[in-house]
Amino acid sequence: MSVKIGNINVGDFPLLLAPMEDVSDPPFRALCKEHGADVLYTEFISSEGLIRDAEKSTMKLDIYDFERPIGIQIFGYQIESMRLAAEICEKAQPEFIDINYGCPVKKVTKKGAGAGILKDIPKMVSMTKEIVNATKIPVTVKTRLGWDENSKYIVEVAERLQDVGIKALSIHGRTRKQMYKGDADWSLIGEVKNNPKMHIPIFGNGDVNTPEKAVEYRDRYGVDGVMIGRGAIGNPWIFNEIKHFIKTGTHLSPPSIADRVDACKQHLKHSIEWKGEVLGIAEMKRHYTNYFKGIPHFKDYRIKLINSDNAEEIQHLLDLVTKNF
Repeated sequence: MSVKIGNINVGDFPLLLAPMEDVSDPPFRALCKEHGADVLYTEFISSEGLIRDAEKSTMKLDIYDFERPIGIQIFGYQIESMRLAAEICEKAQPEFIDINYGCPVKKVTKKGAGAGILKDIPKMVSMTKEIVNATKIPVTVKTRLGWDENSKYIVEVAERLQDVGIKALSIHGRTRKQMYKGDADWSLIGEVKNNPKMHIPIFGNGDVNTPEKAVEYRDRYGVDGVMIGRGAIGNPWIFNEIKHFIKTGTHLSPPSIADRVDACKQHLKHSIEWKGEVLGIAEMKRHYTNYFKGIPHFKDYRIKLINSDNAEEIQHLLDLVTKNF
């Protein structure tokens, strides 16, 4: 049965690309879409930056037709700023507006934004209600199990967020205190999904890095889909690998060196087109290690790629990788 976020059909068991700061920009999203991601989200965008028309924030509103359905994710701690930011996002015409209640980074949480709001559930509910009322676009939420081990109120929180009108909920199976350490606990995600009071889609997030895990979490916890974050970094193929495994029970062949090089070249091309040559090349440097992780004797090439600021030289180096590995 197809899953719907509001009235938007997102497939039978949708695979969502998680919003990741400095990762899920348009160049990376393009690759993930090409390799099977069903729903994309932007990097998280500061509500304060949006309402002040800061270039770094407004640039993240760039979305393209081939990416749809796509959600724009916002974060902030002032209810009025978040409401105004939602109105700005609506003008960019995404399919969804997503609220970030999950970012664990200290500079975000110390102001009460991201996962920081998990210390103030009534405010979280009030803010969500204001955002839902400010836009005609479906509003979704991404959050965590709770602030720490003693405050995992996600089952109750999910009901309250649904009551004020959100259309889907993505849950990362860790507390804020855990950051990204330890194993994600999917049992509470399953409790939310199997709560008879819940009728919106519930997407699980955390440690989905193989097709087997996606199928296991679907079958054990009944989630409507999975959201993939770190498992897709340097590995946009994971979406089609999961789909193939669900359909056939067999594995696709892992990406070859040529596939990795091709993805890297595409990523670089999109990055330069989107941000210009200087910034596009600079921002690509963080990705070379990820695309070629686990390839023996790659270190010399990695250092050369990272040290180069010339697009033609990088293309030449990547061609040498195809030839020599």
